[in-house]
Amino acid sequence: MEITKQTTMGEMLNYDRGIAYILMQCGMHCVGCPSSIHESLEEACMVHGLDADAVYAKIQEYLAEKAAK
Repeated sequence: MEITKQTTMGEMLNYDRGIAYILMQCGMHCVGCPSSIHESLEEACMVHGLDADAVYAKIQEYLAEKAAK
């Protein structure tokens, strides 16, 4: 699956639950909230006052490290 800033939170978490840890480290502590699962990564970052590019980069780094194992 290709994750972009338009990927919904629900899609990302269904793909890899480890992404939740990355999101929480970035300050998004409501990743399990039912209303957040339909928001894109970009929308969720905007709601939380986070830099979507920085959060996206951390998710990509996590996925790349996982794929390298």
